[in-house]
Amino acid sequence: MNVAPFTALACPLDGKPLRRNGSAWRCADGHSFDIASQGHTHLLPVQNKRSRDPGDSKEMVACRRRFLEAAHYRPIAEAAARAVLADTAPGATVRCLDAGCGEGYYLRQLAAGNETRRLALIGLDISKWAVLSAAKQDKRMAWVVGSNANLPVLPGTLDRVLCMFGFPVYPEFARVLAPEGQLVQIDAGPDHLRELREIIYPVVKAERAVVTAVPAGYSVVSSETVRYSVEIAGQQQIGDLLAMTPHLFRASSEGKARVAALHSLSVTVDVRLTRYRRN
Repeated sequence: MNVAPFTALACPLDGKPLRRNGSAWRCADGHSFDIASQGHTHLLPVQNKRSRDPGDSKEMVACRRRFLEAAHYRPIAEAAARAVLADTAPGATVRCLDAGCGEGYYLRQLAAGNETRRLALIGLDISKWAVLSAAKQDKRMAWVVGSNANLPVLPGTLDRVLCMFGFPVYPEFARVLAPEGQLVQIDAGPDHLRELREIIYPVVKAERAVVTAVPAGYSVVSSETVRYSVEIAGQQQIGDLLAMTPHLFRASSEGKARVAALHSLSVTVDVRLTRYRRN
């Protein structure tokens, strides 16, 4: 597992390069950002926060970690890793950002499955609890609290951006990608967790039409579907799945109660993986 330090951080206040100085990152204008004892750094200026504690809560992060560590989404992680490493030469250094990294599962799986590339990895999430969890589990990557709308990364320094079920900001991704760099994006497909949705809601709404327009400044390299069924056993695992989806906030109390009463659940995993190249 060949993981290199990530050194292309940018000051979130003025965009200038950040240099590590002891236990802090500093830019030429004197802005300084402490590195926490767990190894992560807050690079989200308070004026850019939309709430006092944005992103996933501590409890949601714990649910996500338990569910992912049970390997229910490992085929997704393996597909994402293949996509990130595609078109890269053995022995090359691949600089990759996970934009919306959560507790770091997908970056850890990428590092664990790599044997021939040198990886410079950075995970970013707006949730301080997610980044704290990620930093505690693997200190080889750079972990930062930040926003996809204003990535604290120098322009043109990334070979890959990974966006897993996240909120893509295409112009910002294009800014930090090197020429010919690629965005690997994974989104829920029309049947993703359909069985769970059928239990939660009286009527499962038809999925909205998939947007096929290619983002400005990009071209499509490839697209694939990852689809399989998974058996989830136990009330805690089922509850963890609900807690890591938007349905936790959309479901009625009756729908949540029906899910809480389950002891096993078979669900369809259906995701779309698209690789875009920066033009």
